[in-house]
Amino acid sequence: MSLLLEVEDLHVEIPLTGGRLQAVRGIDLAVDRGEVLCIVGESGCGKSMTSLALMSLLPARARRRAAAIRFEGLELTGLSKRRMSELRGDRVGMIFQEPTTSLNPVLTIGEQLEEVWLRHRRGGRAAARARALELLDKVGIPSPRQRLRQYPHQLSGGLRQRVMIAMALMCGPDLIIADEPTTALDVTIQAQVLLLLKRLQRELGMAMILITHDLGVVARMADRVLVMYAGQVVETGTVREIFSNPLHPYTQGLLRCLPGQGGAAAGGRLGTIGGTVPVILGELAGCAFAARCPYVFDACRAAAVPLVDAAPLHRYRCLLPVEQLRRVALSPGQAP
Repeated sequence: MSLLLEVEDLHVEIPLTGGRLQAVRGIDLAVDRGEVLCIVGESGCGKSMTSLALMSLLPARARRRAAAIRFEGLELTGLSKRRMSELRGDRVGMIFQEPTTSLNPVLTIGEQLEEVWLRHRRGGRAAARARALELLDKVGIPSPRQRLRQYPHQLSGGLRQRVMIAMALMCGPDLIIADEPTTALDVTIQAQVLLLLKRLQRELGMAMILITHDLGVVARMADRVLVMYAGQVVETGTVREIFSNPLHPYTQGLLRCLPGQGGAAAGGRLGTIGGTVPVILGELAGCAFAARCPYVFDACRAAAVPLVDAAPLHRYRCLLPVEQLRRVALSPGQAP
């Protein structure tokens, strides 16, 4: 597979009265063609801010800086608003978390789908309507001609999310960024939407960045995983490495919260991670997870902790060596 997206040292800062909120702190990531990269972490860790930064859709007060954001070799950091607008919706599509607020309530489904095609493609409204019908059928929406004439409020939550998927696919993008696309849906519809996304990703050969807090989704969807905490990457690796050989104490804690996955057996108590994600105002000294880590020692709070290699495709941000972290992963709760 060839490299499609490469990000180096991405930061997002938001000025507040109490200081600078460092929502994203030095993220590096890469996505190959046809690959699914899952970004996982609890609420407030910077997942959505990372996706919005990649698309240049940050809130007005937020400031992005990066050493590089390259899409197929094209540097995006200095790209004009016009050129970025041409890229969005065409080469890169985005599926937002809440379709109710992402779809325009005063435009029909057809008008919103056709608008994407007319913005980026030639052929006129007839071609746009044909493409919209094709994609509504592909994403499993019944009676697509009727749906084109309807407004978002006339559709169920599951159908609205399928419309959002169709909209992201209108121009055949090389990369889809899906920001928690099933959060607002019930469990049955969530499963349907995830299966649909996986099938379309494989059929169309797209790369995907899938943002989620659900490790069950990660296990079903990902090729590689990037675990975030307090705006930083704390562990990254293949889905097999992350689930079978988790190294960072935060990743280990997340997995212990899953029924039957390194945590409680049937009828037992699920694992928990005490405390909350810290608010990152100003400079942070030491490890961001130190206040919640069961294995913390003095050096963890003293200086910045770098990402280190555990294997060719597996990196983690911790001062403990691999052998000790593997040992505590097998015997949770014990000091290394």
